[in-house]
Amino acid sequence: MKDDPIKDWFPAGGEPRNPMKAAQAAMRPALPKRFYKAAGVEESGARFQLVLDGKPARTPAKKALAVPTRALGEALSEEWNGQGAEIDPANMPLTRIVNSAIDGVAPRREAVIADIAKYAGSDLVCYRAGEPERLVADQAAAWDPILAWAREALGAQFVLSTGVMHVEQPGAAVEAVRARLEAIVSPFQLAALHVMTTLTGSALLALAHAAGRLDADAAWAAAHVDERYQESLWGEDEEAMLRREAREVEFRAASTVYALSP
Repeated sequence: MKDDPIKDWFPAGGEPRNPMKAAQAAMRPALPKRFYKAAGVEESGARFQLVLDGKPARTPAKKALAVPTRALGEALSEEWNGQGAEIDPANMPLTRIVNSAIDGVAPRREAVIADIAKYAGSDLVCYRAGEPERLVADQAAAWDPILAWAREALGAQFVLSTGVMHVEQPGAAVEAVRARLEAIVSPFQLAALHVMTTLTGSALLALAHAAGRLDADAAWAAAHVDERYQESLWGEDEEAMLRREAREVEFRAASTVYALSP
């Protein structure tokens, strides 16, 4: 296959950024025609290479589009095989995250870790409503177990704030999050955590989900307690719902990449 189409459709990694935003910036009015018949996976050393009609696929930066497990490679190939007569990058979240891991995260590991850890300094689960009572209870039910997990698993004690007033988190708590991130060797897992963190606004939710403390359904629901409450009062906004559904697809793709990238 040619490298140029991939470069055009999936932008090369520059500074670490949300792969979803990178994908949006890459969208073109006219979608490219599908140029291959079938995608597959071939083992290459300790990696599993995506191949299109038997030819190795490459990232936008012209690196091998290869992943650490066959399961992830098969998931990628299914995504490519699922394309129709045209190739729509918006429907290829796994490919975008894997490209980001290879081109953007692997060579900038410390910057990505720093970006995720920064979220812990103003984490979603630390900012609570003072009223009404039901919202206060909903937030506590969803978020208190996450903070308890952070205390037990990370040794991190976070401080709560009521309202939107910024609260300075203890340096030891943020460093505990950073230490957990530093222990993650896989650039694919770090890329996935970065996506989950930016989509939820919470490094703690992303890490708790990655650790198996809560599944994808519970993690996504916990990230949208406030929105669900507002919808119970005023009804659902169709455009907001569509945006959230698109973001959920990205979140679940990131969850899959993390789980399949030991």
